[in-house]
Amino acid sequence: MTDARSAAWDTYAKSKPPRRRTNARGESTWFNWTQHPDHGPGAEVLALEPGDGVLDLGCGSGGNLAHLAALGMRAVGVDLSAAQLAKARERWADVEGMELHQGDALGFMAASVTRYDAVYSVFGAAYFTDPRLTLPAVHGCLVPGGVFAMSQHPPVEGCYGCQASYIPRGPDEDPAIVKRWDYTPRTWVGLFTEYGFENVTATVLEAPAHGRRRIGTQLIRGARAS
Repeated sequence: MTDARSAAWDTYAKSKPPRRRTNARGESTWFNWTQHPDHGPGAEVLALEPGDGVLDLGCGSGGNLAHLAALGMRAVGVDLSAAQLAKARERWADVEGMELHQGDALGFMAASVTRYDAVYSVFGAAYFTDPRLTLPAVHGCLVPGGVFAMSQHPPVEGCYGCQASYIPRGPDEDPAIVKRWDYTPRTWVGLFTEYGFENVTATVLEAPAHGRRRIGTQLIRGARAS
């Protein structure tokens, strides 16, 4: 199953354009929780200080992780896709403090003895893994008071729980299929609380007023109980 999922995300990597060289403010690294450029909050959501350790679940081509490393964090990322990690290593070769691993997020956390000040996932592995497995694993990887935050699409009304996502593979092949987990903000708050997180918030960031893309971003955040 992991091989099939890796192949699916390698396919996705081929279709995803590279991150811009600079953002609207002219910065070469930046943090973005949403699928819209220059929109929404940034790294402040994670409440990190230079020297803190942070883990990115599904780091992809590494743009957010590179920004945290540039700010002085000990930035660790894990991703199933070798193609995505190759992009990350090429693009961010001159950024110190990044540590990249290929593998399944749950397996990586289970094997880790490191405790992080924050764990996050931006449309990443936490979106595509059962939260009843992800949340206790993340809880075990955080220091007391450490933050876990994740972003994903808001759910379609009435379509909750495990859903199918389709990744195109070209005109002559069926799409690759991966699972994702969609819930309302209220349900996410309940799940985070059930698995030992406090001060939990779940909000939908509306799409920017300009542009034709109208789907917002759901951002969920909580802290491991001390």
